[in-house]
Amino acid sequence: MAIKTPKEIVRILNEYIIGQDEAKKSVAIALYNRYRRMQLSKQMQREITPKNLLMAGPTGVGKTEIARRLADIVEAPFVKVEATKFTEVGYVGRDVESMVRDLVSEAVRMEEKDQFARVKPQATKEANKQLVRLLAPGVKRENRENQMQQMQDMMSMLMGGGNNQNNNDQEEVTDEVRNQRMDVAEKLNKGLLEDREVTIEVEQAPKANPMSDMMGQMGMDMGSMLNDIMPKKKVKRTLPVKEAREVLIQEESRKMVDYDTIYQRAIERTQNNGIIFIDEIDKIIAGNKRNSGEVSREGVQRDILPIVEGSTVNTKYGPVSTDHILFIAAGAFAESKPSDLIPELQGRFPIRVELNALTKEDFVKILKDPQNSLLKQYVALMKADGIKLVFTQEAVDKIAEIAFDVNQGTDNIGARRLSTILEKLLEDVLYEGPDMEMGEITITEAYVEDKLGDIIMNKDLTKFIL
Repeated sequence: MAIKTPKEIVRILNEYIIGQDEAKKSVAIALYNRYRRMQLSKQMQREITPKNLLMAGPTGVGKTEIARRLADIVEAPFVKVEATKFTEVGYVGRDVESMVRDLVSEAVRMEEKDQFARVKPQATKEANKQLVRLLAPGVKRENRENQMQQMQDMMSMLMGGGNNQNNNDQEEVTDEVRNQRMDVAEKLNKGLLEDREVTIEVEQAPKANPMSDMMGQMGMDMGSMLNDIMPKKKVKRTLPVKEAREVLIQEESRKMVDYDTIYQRAIERTQNNGIIFIDEIDKIIAGNKRNSGEVSREGVQRDILPIVEGSTVNTKYGPVSTDHILFIAAGAFAESKPSDLIPELQGRFPIRVELNALTKEDFVKILKDPQNSLLKQYVALMKADGIKLVFTQEAVDKIAEIAFDVNQGTDNIGARRLSTILEKLLEDVLYEGPDMEMGEITITEAYVEDKLGDIIMNKDLTKFIL
């Protein structure tokens, strides 16, 4: 886990998320406490459990973004799930343990990426060797000799010895070919053949198998077991050298890494650093009148409880303990309150944070300040057409005012309202952009009022358009 102090975490969050200082401070402390825990004795580590967070606030104010950015900051496995997707004991829906299996899969992907980066120099060297052989092929052996060699390879795999033969074993390399390959290798190193097409053979991607997914939920990976004993099916692809090299690097990397080690490290990474964000947790709160559907909602809470409390979940990579996974739950709680959750689940989210509704000033900052702000995104999109898009400060203030007013008058969807308004505002610019010859377009307050004024005035249209 990348180590950052609470202040450093908050500073980074401020680059992407406007306001919500209390929430940022709370998640930063919870995250740094993980590092503190890892410095203690093994016995004390087992005793200290994560201080899970419950965030309450309107939609679109930054709950999900805080959790996602948090995981990026510390390079931790992260998954976001909606509580409404779960049903009691998995009936006509996902069972709650699937969130842990998804988290382990994400950790495996991250660990595999790290290991691939470690072996990339050697994998690149092997990939370039293959490209040289493909661009300057040798003379193929007689068919009978090839067939005998293939039979020997098949027998070797069935006996557990693997296939150690390579293309060199099935071709004859003459002096002329050898000289040609030296020339190709030199050109490859100089980057002179990057756009030349080459046909490569790659392993066919495994097809999705619902039965395999079901076995994975039971902790069995039948697909991997079958892949280990069955010969890999190859397919031919014709690609430019620069793309073919990346495909070959991936294949060579898989041969060089130890997947047993990757799976073990991924499990450890999940158990110590994993973050699960449970959204819409307020939607599984039963109302005052308990009908069968609402009883089922409470059943989902009771299914989630042991996962959050700490239990062992079987996955296709091995058993995973949830004792030290950090859970962040969130909900709007418009028609309920956190205290309506079952008491046992409430106790597992000791840190409560309330996020505030966004003001007009918040909208102005959201439009301009973050690294990935909406205005910067649209400016970059129009730059692709050779057009410089400029927003005056008055226009930005007007857009923010409209977003705030529409949220007040209709459903409050937070910062997401800005995306809807900007898309409507810039509709003509985005449509005409590729055919425009002017070098600069300035969005003024008058333009904003002209494009959006009628819609804002007509409250009936507002709810459907904005």
